[in-house]
Amino acid sequence: MRRARTVDEYVALIKDAVYEASEMRASIEYDEEGMGGVSKFIDELEGNLKEIYDLMLSGDYCWRTGDLKYMDLIRNMDEGTLPFRSLLIQINETHTKGLETED
Repeated sequence: MRRARTVDEYVALIKDAVYEASEMRASIEYDEEGMGGVSKFIDELEGNLKEIYDLMLSGDYCWRTGDLKYMDLIRNMDEGTLPFRSLLIQINETHTKGLETED
C-alpha cells in the first residue's frame, strides 16, 4: 500500500478519515439498526482521528511510535463494515514507516 509522500498529503489523508468517520456517525444516527456493529466503536475511532489531526496542527505529532490507537479497533474488520478501512491502514502505514520516498 502506498504511503503519503508529503506531510501535506498525510494531513489530507487524516482530514479525509475524520470526514469519513463523521459521515459514518451521521449514517448511524439515521439508521442505527442497520449500522449497529459500527456504532460500538465510532466514538473511539473518531476521537483517535481528531487527536492525530490536532497533534499535526499543533506540531506535537510524533512519527513511528508503533501502530496508531485505532488499529486495535479495525484490525479484524472488513471493508463491508468499515468502507474507509483501507484509508485508515494507509494512514497507519505512513505513521509507522514514515513518508514514502522515491527510493
